[in-house]
Amino acid sequence: MTLDEPAAPIGTHTGEPHAGALSARLNWLRAGVLGANDGIVSTAGLVVGVAGATTAQAPVLTAGVAGLVAGAVSMALGEYVSVSSQRDSERALLEKERVELVEMPEQELAELAAIYQSKGLSAATARTVAEELTEHDAFAAHVEAELGIDPDALTNPWHAAGASALAFTVGSLLPLAAILVSPTAVRVPVTFLVVLLALALTGAVSARLGGSATRTAVVRLVVGGAIAMAVTYGIGALVGGLGA
Repeated sequence: MTLDEPAAPIGTHTGEPHAGALSARLNWLRAGVLGANDGIVSTAGLVVGVAGATTAQAPVLTAGVAGLVAGAVSMALGEYVSVSSQRDSERALLEKERVELVEMPEQELAELAAIYQSKGLSAATARTVAEELTEHDAFAAHVEAELGIDPDALTNPWHAAGASALAFTVGSLLPLAAILVSPTAVRVPVTFLVVLLALALTGAVSARLGGSATRTAVVRLVVGGAIAMAVTYGIGALVGGLGA
């Protein structure tokens, strides 16, 4: 670097993710893991229940595919509606902030200074910071401090819907494949084993992402999945026996 070249900002590194972007990425990954877990449990319960009622493969395949498609569509629709509502609320708040900055700039400046003063700055320093940030980009400064929203990083509901549907589908394919490729005599035990291993993995990943105890998360998911499959298999066996 020559004397004429500007120094790089202190404390930043090329390619280093901002806290907001990293948090959003982790939330997406966590949502994907949970979506996959939903696909594993719901589809496993469905195919194991049908397998308890019949040894024929066609009904198991039909139920599994139907459950996969219905679950993926339901997850996508629910996520789309939820994220769309959140996005609409954020847009309304952003528009309200734009109007307030035009109609009452002094009050907004005082509010911004008060926010920084509440974080530990002196009144004079907080006022200076608020003025400099407002002069640089008033809208960005206010929405970040007051609302905690990045107007350039609003969640896309279509992306959220697609990610949820994909995660659910990937999770559903595990028990469906396990029960279809296994010999009829052992397909239920094999599916149980595959599902419990998959749940243990998703539990460990979700616990790591959330910073919680891995053992607790794994045990909770494995036990819950085992109970769900045992109950649905029992009901399937009972219904199959009644229809025999």
